[in-house]
Amino acid sequence: MNTMDDYTSRDALALAALVRRREASAREILDLSLEGLAARNPGLNAVIRVMEEEARAQVDRGLPKGPFEGVPYLLKDLYVHCRGVPTTNGSRLFADFLPDRDSVYTERVRAAGLVVVGKSNTPELGLNTSTEPRLHGATRNPWSAGHSAGGSSGGSAAAVAAGIVPMAHATDGGGSIRIPAAHCGIFGLKPTRGRVTMAPWAGEGWSGLSTGHAVTRSVRDSAALLDATQGPASGDPYRAPPVERPFLDEVGRDPGRLRIALWTEGLAGEAVSPECVAGARAAARLCESLGHEVEARAPDVDAASFRDAMRVIVSSNVANVLAMRGEALGRPVAAGEVETITARFADEGARLSGRDYAGALFRIHEAGRRLAGFFERHDVLLSPVLADPPLPLGTFDMMGGDLDRYCERLFAGIPFTPLYNVTGCPAATLPLHRTPEGLPVGVQVGARFGAEALLFRLAAQIEAERPWAGTPPPPAG
Repeated sequence: MNTMDDYTSRDALALAALVRRREASAREILDLSLEGLAARNPGLNAVIRVMEEEARAQVDRGLPKGPFEGVPYLLKDLYVHCRGVPTTNGSRLFADFLPDRDSVYTERVRAAGLVVVGKSNTPELGLNTSTEPRLHGATRNPWSAGHSAGGSSGGSAAAVAAGIVPMAHATDGGGSIRIPAAHCGIFGLKPTRGRVTMAPWAGEGWSGLSTGHAVTRSVRDSAALLDATQGPASGDPYRAPPVERPFLDEVGRDPGRLRIALWTEGLAGEAVSPECVAGARAAARLCESLGHEVEARAPDVDAASFRDAMRVIVSSNVANVLAMRGEALGRPVAAGEVETITARFADEGARLSGRDYAGALFRIHEAGRRLAGFFERHDVLLSPVLADPPLPLGTFDMMGGDLDRYCERLFAGIPFTPLYNVTGCPAATLPLHRTPEGLPVGVQVGARFGAEALLFRLAAQIEAERPWAGTPPPPAG
């Protein structure tokens, strides 16, 4: 294998199979990934730190015989650490933060044979649905340079869509795996709460709203990677339900006749683009053609209640992060070290009471109980991912001073994704639709707590019917 076409035409498991059969070496694959990065990243700004020296040293030491031996991989530059490599969290406040050990997730990625070639771009502290940090600059959508690649895992999604790597690490606290996957036309699954550990640096993200996994080009890569990285670490506060069999074994397995609810209207009356609705309805028709039962039904959940609770939880966590960073630095955080909206979140969080925080937790748990009841009557909830196709860069400005307006606009754009964060249920983006201009529009499927297996079975069935894994990467720039 010696051309970029050879490299970009294969998913991660296919590349690893070449290494296992000695039809390609890990060095050859790494060279092609770095070649693609050098050619395509300048037009995208998806990768903010290239780790060529570390990656070559990792290959030279010899790689574990894991499922992804020799496959290049990116880590999102947000709270997941490589020892001695800066984790900036998209913020000037953390620009010189050097972790003294790897995250458990990083250890598991390397044990699977993956070669970490760099860190991907993210908005400051993951607080934006578009990846435009002032520290590193905006990540551009591979399909249209003037549009957002989504956030907060926009760097990872743009790099995968452009063929730099076949899959990349991502995290999701309000849709941050599924949003950029939808914007960039790739697959992205948010796992069940507690499925992927955040040890040793944290027990949970945003009080359980956030979890980590990846964006991928194929369903099977996502399943195999979750097999390799799932499971609690010592001291984790909770764990996801055990699985019956490896997730990779679910790919190609008959999902049976599923009861699918089609949800196309925002719970709080948000306007949803006709293109996003059309994508979801087309996916519903496809599911019917595959033998599933589909009916229009929205979950009975109070959106205003759980969104207010999310804001309390996020503000409290941002205030805590900035306070902890100030303690580590031995001084207060200075004005200008964080973006304006980040500072506003922290100010709000510092004013909240313990009762405010406890009440927020009560409300998100209430939403979880209501969605659990919904999934007793339905197997899958199908919807758009977002209210709009990819928006122009600059739509969500974190340097404005009005936090209420920022949150209002943010939530208006994501009427479908946060429900799975507050409830901890799994959900995935399927890259099934395009606007007339060729911009990707994703479709979301969600399931009950712990039911990633069901989503992998359904997603693989749809992928087999409407393949996307072998699609050539879009032109950069």
